Amino acid sequence: MEAYKVYEIKQSVFQVNDNEADLLRQELRQQHTFLLNLMSSPGSGKTTTLTRTIEKLREEMRIGIMEADIDSDVDANKIARTGTRVIQLHTGGMCHLDAGMTRQGLREFGTEGLDLVVLENVGNLVCPAEFDTGAAKNAMILSVPEGHDKPLKKYPLIFQVCDALIINKIDVLPYFDFDLEKVTEFAHMRNPNLEIFPISAKTGEGVDAWCDWLRRQVRN
Repeated sequence: MEAYKVYEIKQSVFQVNDNEADLLRQELRQQHTFLLNLMSSPGSGKTTTLTRTIEKLREEMRIGIMEADIDSDVDANKIARTGTRVIQLHTGGMCHLDAGMTRQGLREFGTEGLDLVVLENVGNLVCPAEFDTGAAKNAMILSVPEGHDKPLKKYPLIFQVCDALIINKIDVLPYFDFDLEKVTEFAHMRNPNLEIFPISAKTGEGVDAWCDWLRRQVRN
């Protein structure tokens, strides 16, 4: 008599979410609304980067921001002060958004008339990378104080699933042991196609190149 049975599970545990994400992507494409999933650790400067991006692009495209947090509306208040359409999503303790949660937020938000919607995901480099939200593209922010070894030693998945990497807070490079060449090398080891944008959301340096990339994605 066998002590136990072994079952081979061939289907990904994320398959249901992946299917929902593909359907959401298709629907948004038909509506001509581009959804960007923006991820980072807490304090990297997501909201400040978004306000800079809004300043550059709001005269040429209609933008909406979805702010996701476990329990807070601080970031939504900051975005609202720019005059941009914004909604706050509370995840009820979840450290990420999946496709179903994103769909629910979009339904409440309404995408009619919007060219670009940015989902500012929960501040976390682990969980958000594991769940497809249905976004057309994924981007992440790595700030200079976090160190240039993150792609090599920690959190490899988020670098693999992202299309763009923003390296923020380059204005403080003189004060940190952070090597731009090394972080570029390490990031491309994880993802050779990753496009990298060193910026300072505080001063505006480098933001034009990031916005040019975003323009191309929305127009495609």
